[in-house]
Amino acid sequence: MNIRLGALLLGLMVPGLLLAGEYSLTVDRVTIDTGEFVKEGIGYNGKSPGPVLRFKEGETARISVTNNLDEMTSIHWHGLILPFDQDGVPGISFPGIKPGETFTYEFPIQQAGTYWFHSHSGFQEPDGAYGAIIIEPKEREPFRYDREYVIQLTDKHPHSGDRIMRNLKMMPDYYNRQQQTIGEFFSDASSQGFWRTLEDRLAWGSMRMMKADVEDVQGFTGLINGKGPEQNWTGLFEPGERIRLRFINSSAMTYFDIRIPGLDMTVVQADGNNVQPVTVDEFRIGVAETYDVIVRPRDHQAYTIFAESMGRSGYARATLAPEDGMEAAVPQLREPARLTMADMSGMDHGDMAGMDHSNMEDMGHSQMEGVDHSSMEGMDHSGMAGMDHGDMMMPKGGASDPFYAKGSGLLPTAANGGKFLSYADLKAQDPLYEDREPTREIELRLTGNMERYTWSINGVKYEDADPIRLKYGERVRFKFVNETMMTHPMHLHGMWSILDVGADQWNPIKHTVSVNPGTTVYIETEVDEPGQWAFHCHLSYHAAAGMFRKVIVEGGPDANQAKADVVTKEGGEV
Repeated sequence: MNIRLGALLLGLMVPGLLLAGEYSLTVDRVTIDTGEFVKEGIGYNGKSPGPVLRFKEGETARISVTNNLDEMTSIHWHGLILPFDQDGVPGISFPGIKPGETFTYEFPIQQAGTYWFHSHSGFQEPDGAYGAIIIEPKEREPFRYDREYVIQLTDKHPHSGDRIMRNLKMMPDYYNRQQQTIGEFFSDASSQGFWRTLEDRLAWGSMRMMKADVEDVQGFTGLINGKGPEQNWTGLFEPGERIRLRFINSSAMTYFDIRIPGLDMTVVQADGNNVQPVTVDEFRIGVAETYDVIVRPRDHQAYTIFAESMGRSGYARATLAPEDGMEAAVPQLREPARLTMADMSGMDHGDMAGMDHSNMEDMGHSQMEGVDHSSMEGMDHSGMAGMDHGDMMMPKGGASDPFYAKGSGLLPTAANGGKFLSYADLKAQDPLYEDREPTREIELRLTGNMERYTWSINGVKYEDADPIRLKYGERVRFKFVNETMMTHPMHLHGMWSILDVGADQWNPIKHTVSVNPGTTVYIETEVDEPGQWAFHCHLSYHAAAGMFRKVIVEGGPDANQAKADVVTKEGGEV
């Protein structure tokens, strides 16, 4: 008998008994068919994505993981609040799972909502090692629905993760298929004037960057629940039903803009936490984020779930329909997004290691028109590279919004001209924490060098950095300053991130927060989980290239068991 089914039957026979949600997972070499290409990858229980794991809030999860690979592996339970030694990050929370061995994770389920799991070893996650988690709440939810579907997105590339990383290191624009052309130059010259266009191109060239540096990796096939656009995953409905769609972005590198032409979407959860409902026509889901939406198709027709990459280089597609075989029109990709000088406004140009600025001395101020320097006011970065700001006592700053630099080329708009979700729209349904002043502020500058393909925090890569040390019971305010031209989804393990949208106690609770170029974003963290945790950009190749930190929480009820030196950085692969 299936372990999970047996536990459920026993629970029915013994009223009030809350048993463990038990699963057995194997980590396997698998074949992945996207409909456009077939590749070898890594999956769970013989497939990618792995099975959907379902739990109930209040029970205990017990998951046995058997490694059938010839290399180390691990599983991280993304967004779950659990003891640090169950978090699944080799070298930080445990050594990893050796080939042929079985490791059993066991932890209490303390929350509800939509989450996911993935390998935290090498590039196994972009190679296919991921799956979904659904946790049912103890209490009745503040919204109704008749049926639900997981919509798990990923960006599957013909190349393996290791090969992609090698190519990016060799040539950072290796996968950029949307570089500007001579035709685009003349088009811009026609609309903006020849000299203004030439001046603009020279400015970007002198910084060795491109307006097309929106996505690091293009040439992928977008998948929904493991199926490519031509394979067309389909979810059935009866007209008039309320359908809950649990969107999970499990991509290695791709942000998706989601719309369902003909249907409004009411956002009811963000990163597993209930939010005050907001109805939108489109929303952007960052890498590792989750959003739950309610849709209500009233007509006997098919609807396309269209997930278009932020850089407009690819898409994923699925269908909602009352009958199998029905399809709706698939929208065309919009024009590629282009960065602007406004997306440079948060960068500290004096701290871009390896950049040749010799050609910038004669740059006129006209080349920087439209740049919003508001996020830079009063900031002196001259001596901050590698600096530990953990002990800096600072007053609480302003809210993060706006979340895009004024004039940014990434500013999203709905395809139908309607409502596009902003972080500023997210308000907590029920506050999880009291609204209190933070004890201190820690500034984390997101830094990097696209030309060398190195990524870092405060100018220091992970292997050269000291851990961030926090004290159990304090409330810390993190200030993200994005000094790069890439968007970074920052993920703190083990503790919630309270995103400051200026709503005080109604600020939303998230596990992943997207930080756009040229912007400053604030989060606060109630430091309530002892041990040591990972804190990193969730773009796979950015984390691997150095945008990663270890966080050590000192003190707490289990301080003796949670000492930071239990597992060293050299103990395994992060």
